[in-house]
Amino acid sequence: GHEVLDARGMLVLPGVVDEHVHMREPGLEYKDDFTHGTMAAAAGGVTTVIEMPNTLPPVEDADKLRRKADLLSGKAYVDFALLGVLHDENLDELEGMLEAGAVGFKAFLGPTTGNIPPPGDGSMYEALEKSSRLGFTIAFHGENWGLVRRFTERVKSEGRADPLAHLCSRPPVCEEEAAQRIALYARRTGGRALIVHVAAAEAIGVVRRARSDGVEVYAETCPHYLLLSADDYERYGALMKVNPPVRELEHQRELWRAVNDGTIQTLGSDHAPHSREEKSGDMMSAAAGVPAVQTFLPLMLDAALGGRMPITKIPELMARNPARLFGLYPRKGSLSVGSDGDLAIVDPRAEWTIRAEDLYAKHPITPFDGWRLRGRVAYTVVRGTIVAESGKVTVSEPRGEWVVRRA
Repeated sequence: GHEVLDARGMLVLPGVVDEHVHMREPGLEYKDDFTHGTMAAAAGGVTTVIEMPNTLPPVEDADKLRRKADLLSGKAYVDFALLGVLHDENLDELEGMLEAGAVGFKAFLGPTTGNIPPPGDGSMYEALEKSSRLGFTIAFHGENWGLVRRFTERVKSEGRADPLAHLCSRPPVCEEEAAQRIALYARRTGGRALIVHVAAAEAIGVVRRARSDGVEVYAETCPHYLLLSADDYERYGALMKVNPPVRELEHQRELWRAVNDGTIQTLGSDHAPHSREEKSGDMMSAAAGVPAVQTFLPLMLDAALGGRMPITKIPELMARNPARLFGLYPRKGSLSVGSDGDLAIVDPRAEWTIRAEDLYAKHPITPFDGWRLRGRVAYTVVRGTIVAESGKVTVSEPRGEWVVRRA
């Protein structure tokens, strides 16, 4: 039984590999969960999600990794891969997690969900030595925590909660210093580092220089940094609060330049949903993060069709490169013979509006509600099966699989 799709006038892309999602399960299901999150992914043309390890309990050893995979396997509407966490006390667990199926690791240089002890410099360095030896990627949240803490105290002591308060509490130097340290350790160890959600022009400069010297350091950015700027805080407030913060227009311009010149090698959604309550505080007290997996491809498609980058950047930055960095290529991220048959088929002429009620998130609170876009995901195909059509999930049960790294 073959289903034939009429794709006349459509663009057939490899299904998106979203390398950066926080689906909130287990332990934080009040924010969102894997069922809603992977339905949102399917609706948005994302066929594989790489799930971050800062759930409860954090994925810090092989046993917790396997348990998380077992828990999520029956709930996935798209395929998924898992990262392990790298913290200050689990360096000995990395090999075991790789053997159990982790596709790489995530290091949070400051506090995150689950009170994970952030890796000190020694742990970072040694982990990158292992990366060099074993060939895996470490994704780093690149902000210097000592600086963030100091600037945040300063902003709070001034009693600020205005729209720009959060931006001022995490200035670019926080990203710049972390990027310098990560790039230096990658240079000296030969390890492979991915700095995720880069927002600051200064961090891009660090990565550009290191890459020109042949250092294996990669940069990811996200739609919110490319499409919003500090000018939008007045309008959206905590709706657009993320870490690191969305910055001034000159940073956004530099991010686009880096996307177009190859300095930024991947895009991720940084899907990080919270409850309505958590997002309703002021700029300093509200939670940081937005539900982003469903709007990821539509927003970037609209930007490409509007001339901000070539359309070819979509398969490159949102499928092929993420799959390569995390050992899933060419099974994922490719349209070649023998790959999994994951497709995002998009209609470049369709015009439509993002509406909160069409989002699958438990709490569909996004600054992009009401945005009018050109280019719509017509079909999402996972391993040859249509799972969503025109933004609606069309399968009655989850059939996604856990995918592991190709050694």
